[in-house]
Amino acid sequence: MLTLDHLVVVAPDLAEGAAHVRACLGLDMPEGGRHPEMGTRNHLLRLGASTFLELIAVDPEAAPPARVRWFGLDDAARVRADWEAGRRLRGFVARTDDLDTLLPAHPDRLGTAATMTQGTLSWRFGLRPDGTWPADGAAPCAMDWGARPHPAGTMPDLGAQLDEMWLTHPEPEAMAALYAGLGLTDPPRIEPGPTLRWTARIATPSGLRTLT
Repeated sequence: MLTLDHLVVVAPDLAEGAAHVRACLGLDMPEGGRHPEMGTRNHLLRLGASTFLELIAVDPEAAPPARVRWFGLDDAARVRADWEAGRRLRGFVARTDDLDTLLPAHPDRLGTAATMTQGTLSWRFGLRPDGTWPADGAAPCAMDWGARPHPAGTMPDLGAQLDEMWLTHPEPEAMAALYAGLGLTDPPRIEPGPTLRWTARIATPSGLRTLT
């Protein structure tokens, strides 16, 4: 079983990403930290007791990682092209408490488990061999926090709450079947459209705002 854990904005750099989130939501995302295994850095915004928004980019101060980066971040040209096309909210990560059963059941889709860290926090994450998003971002990456409490509980509460997230896709029926096959609980609404695109509606202190 997979449950929505966090939304992911993939940016060419953190400053550009933070400016986009600020323009969409009217909020400044607090800094998160660095991921030494991936050579990336993030900002994090709490969206609920067990949900958050992650803004992630390559860390220019980090050494190149020994493995491929997650979220397709090794392909800088693709990241920039998606950004310029407005595909900035790039997808989501779903959590499970049984990653060792889930990943072997979907090896081509979800990859294999790798241990990640950020400061004192560690977790296991399904990483595809080329580091790309499952189904180009229509399907979630999978992860397992382990027995620890969800980290959203320790994030600053800026009054943001996820209201809804939905996918626009040229093959909505296929995506619905994919979510069912993955065992995704409460899957997002899917709307037909010419290109893959995610949209989130988020309640903020200034009202409902839209993030793309």
